[in-house]
Amino acid sequence: MFTRISVSQTWEIIQNKPVTIVDIRDEVSYSQGHIAHALRLDNANVQSFLLNADRSRPLIVCCYHGHSSQQAADMFSQNGFEHCYSMDGGMCEWVLTHDVVVD
Repeated sequence: MFTRISVSQTWEIIQNKPVTIVDIRDEVSYSQGHIAHALRLDNANVQSFLLNADRSRPLIVCCYHGHSSQQAADMFSQNGFEHCYSMDGGMCEWVLTHDVVVD
């Protein structure tokens, strides 16, 4: 089971403990700005991620608006991630109050 969290809750989690952040947006959107240290996942690399990820570490999933991340977070939780979160508002909301990394 996954938990929906706000952008402010996401920020608090990131500041207080080691987490894995995955961004499921397309490559162009990701390169235009993403959360620091976020990994971009898509169908081409998700299996490799699943094979190597630390499932005990909290996982935060972000997308554009917080809708697709819910489906992805559910999939990750079904694949054994103990603490899985979907960020409500997605990157559209994150950029209003937080810095992004541009590649």
